[in-house]
Amino acid sequence: MRRKKDFVLNRGFVIYTIGRFLIVLALILIIPSTIALFEVKEQSFPQFLFDEKIFGFIVAIILSLLCGGVFIAAGKKQISGSGLREGFAIVTFGWMIFTLLGSLPLFFYFLSNIESKSLGQIFLSFTDANFEVMSGYTTTGATILKEIENLPRGILFWRSLTHWLGGMGIVTLAMSIFPAYGVAAYQMFRGEVPGPTTERLKPRLAQTAKILWGVYALLTLLETIMLMAGKMSLFDSLSHAFGTMATGGFSTKNGSIGAYNSTYIDIVVSIFMFLAGMNFMIHYNVMFTGNFGPIKKNSEFHFYTGVILTAILISTISLSVNGLGSKEQARRSYRNNPLTETELVEKFETEQNKLNSWHSTLRFTAFQVLSFTTTTGYTTADFDVWPAFLRLMVVILMFFGGCAGSTGGGVKMVRVLVVLKTILREIKTMIQPRLVSPIKIGGEAIEEKQVRNIVGFFALYILIFIFFSIVMSLMIPDVTTAVTSVVSTINNIGPGLSGIGAVENYAWMPIAGKWVLFLCMLIGRLEVYTVLIALSPVWRKRL
Repeated sequence: MRRKKDFVLNRGFVIYTIGRFLIVLALILIIPSTIALFEVKEQSFPQFLFDEKIFGFIVAIILSLLCGGVFIAAGKKQISGSGLREGFAIVTFGWMIFTLLGSLPLFFYFLSNIESKSLGQIFLSFTDANFEVMSGYTTTGATILKEIENLPRGILFWRSLTHWLGGMGIVTLAMSIFPAYGVAAYQMFRGEVPGPTTERLKPRLAQTAKILWGVYALLTLLETIMLMAGKMSLFDSLSHAFGTMATGGFSTKNGSIGAYNSTYIDIVVSIFMFLAGMNFMIHYNVMFTGNFGPIKKNSEFHFYTGVILTAILISTISLSVNGLGSKEQARRSYRNNPLTETELVEKFETEQNKLNSWHSTLRFTAFQVLSFTTTTGYTTADFDVWPAFLRLMVVILMFFGGCAGSTGGGVKMVRVLVVLKTILREIKTMIQPRLVSPIKIGGEAIEEKQVRNIVGFFALYILIFIFFSIVMSLMIPDVTTAVTSVVSTINNIGPGLSGIGAVENYAWMPIAGKWVLFLCMLIGRLEVYTVLIALSPVWRKRL
């Protein structure tokens, strides 16, 4: 029997550990602040320190260092109990604090650009800054920004860097720098790395974290070089590589990847979106040990590839044969700022031109299918004017997500595969009551306890999706927009349908709605159980 103290949260240890991680955050913030410094270097000292482009970074660095120091001094290095709640609490509350401090550069920039400094406008700026940064950390890519290309480079780089940090995990990065703490360290790793299982490449978690970050950085560097070969600037190449490998979707262009109108860039980004949606353990085995066995034997990878290829085939055939959806469908589609008839005609002409040949159709459908399935969220086509059938398929793909151990969001392919196999087994059992049929993945049987955990996770995920969809429908007049805003944020994708479609954003949403979606992004990225265990009062009582 487990002791009561095993379920009591050691707040001191949580505070101490988050304090150490905040020191790492302060050091990271120096990078975008240096870029911001070059933008204001022509101003005299100390005036440039108060420039809107850099002031928020200075405040964020100072507060991160101060809070980190106070937390370390006030906390306790020792841990007692199981470490379960401590590990999950560090991840959950750590991400909230990282977001609050990381949003300060955007908050002060937004604040300097509003005419009325009323309390309502200040709170709106605070909400938008936190929404944007949480969207970055969770690799969601949902944005409240309208004119992205007008942002200072320091802000733009920080916005993209939040993707890259959140993709592999901020806590995982900090663990690779600071020593780990036994069981609690494993729970931190488990709470932040996506998927139902957390494999170790090395006995020590710090070593595993370093290897994962090394693979992640190497692939990011490779994509950056390849994008530069396509005549993309170093700044844009690095920013888009951050967004691709993190399956985030923040772009430095208003038109996302589509703004470049380059077949080469589309292909490069498509390849790396596919790689980012794979389990990074496979990348390690292939790149550093030359072991291609996991690719041949991994059932999840085969299912992942099969889903993508099937969706690309269906989309390409459908659009080649039937073309776009009807203009009447597009007229009925909700938009905060409805299109004029002239704008609607121009949009259809533009999108139809992308389907003028089978290989052009394949180019755009492959990109969008990969973007949806891996939950990256980049766009090269306005999928909101596709036929209703394909729009529904888009929403379904958003739930599938990438593989376990990838940077992708969603339910994860392995869970979908287990749920499908469980349903099939139940049907067989009804026909043959005495049948004993274990669920197998990759030829190996999964323990029934883990099967129950995955099915329970799936059911809870759907219930949370339904609950938040109802909440959002109370705030937004359009059901499609309300529901897909939850689908998009809880699966960490970014764009949805109608009011938050490929060419829309989240700026117009009510403040309360943004905070609901803020919570959806956090729950989706940390995969439900991490947040619930950290916050649940049940653990305060003896079970």
